[in-house]
Amino acid sequence: MQFHQLRAFREVAAELSFTRAAKNLHYAQSTVTAQIKNLEEAVGTELFDRSRRRLALTEAGARLLPHAERIIQIAETARREVILSTPPARRPHGGHEVPAATGRPVGPVEAGRL
Repeated sequence: MQFHQLRAFREVAAELSFTRAAKNLHYAQSTVTAQIKNLEEAVGTELFDRSRRRLALTEAGARLLPHAERIIQIAETARREVILSTPPARRPHGGHEVPAATGRPVGPVEAGRL
């Protein structure tokens, strides 16, 4: 399991759309699809039911989601604390803003990195 796979999983679960998730993450749809496929291979089961007209979480996906959200939240909190302990002039991109608790990008600090 990799961090970027969990971020993609969380976004697809929130949007119930690979296309919208890819747009939100600034990735190609094929990248998000590959990340989800690789995550499913890592956990050994499907996380989304793709058989219906509408995408839905499987039971395994629903069980993984709160764990993925916690892992992402912990990583973002750690990153925020490190950034805040760094003098503003030495922060990534010279940014003064810190990502919001939602995990969505805010200002120049985010840039998709942990």
